[in-house]
Amino acid sequence: MKKGIDWLTKGLLTLFLKPNCPLCDRPAEAELCQYCQRQLQRCQLNNPGADWQEELPVFVWGNYGGILKRAIAALKYENNPQLSRPLGFWLGEAWLKSVAAKRAKKLVVVPIPLHPNKLQKRGFNQAELIAESFCQFTGYKHQPHGLERVRETEAQFNLSSREERKQNLADAFTLGNSWRKNSPTSPVLIVDDIYTTGATVRSATKILRQQGIQVYGVVAIASSRKGGNG
Repeated sequence: MKKGIDWLTKGLLTLFLKPNCPLCDRPAEAELCQYCQRQLQRCQLNNPGADWQEELPVFVWGNYGGILKRAIAALKYENNPQLSRPLGFWLGEAWLKSVAAKRAKKLVVVPIPLHPNKLQKRGFNQAELIAESFCQFTGYKHQPHGLERVRETEAQFNLSSREERKQNLADAFTLGNSWRKNSPTSPVLIVDDIYTTGATVRSATKILRQQGIQVYGVVAIASSRKGGNG
């Protein structure tokens, strides 16, 4: 009888301690349940590098909508930093298959930083976690403090025009301490979670290029730009 009770207790503990999927609340063996993982992987664009030929080359993994939009919101606003791991891995996997990746020998990866006030409130920088996972998959060097956000800005999605977004980010970034002393000799790949008009990454790119640092391009999990690839 005691063995039966022990087995039942162990079974109940396993059941209750097993994490649930943050997107659908189903039992999950990893960061996501298998159903949500399959649904998310279907969000990958057929041609993530469609905008790589622009003045600032951009590589975007998926469309910002549906379950991918839900996953990014759960990551950022519902305290699910673990979701950065599969997202960063999928971004890295797609990137390594691209022509842009094959043309690059060595790259240094820098995430778009959060302002210290927002970082303290959220507890983590989602772009930094995605970049870390991306680098674990690709083998690139990760420099999480290459850039600093020195001015607290309004959320970009609250601004309607391109000019408002541009002005919102004017002088928002500066070089981090590590790069003020020793600039990277390898080209830089900027990582962000969402790419919209590009105002954020262009502002960061401007600061890097002013210091003579080569920017190879930008990679992001999702784009809200119409037309799919962006």
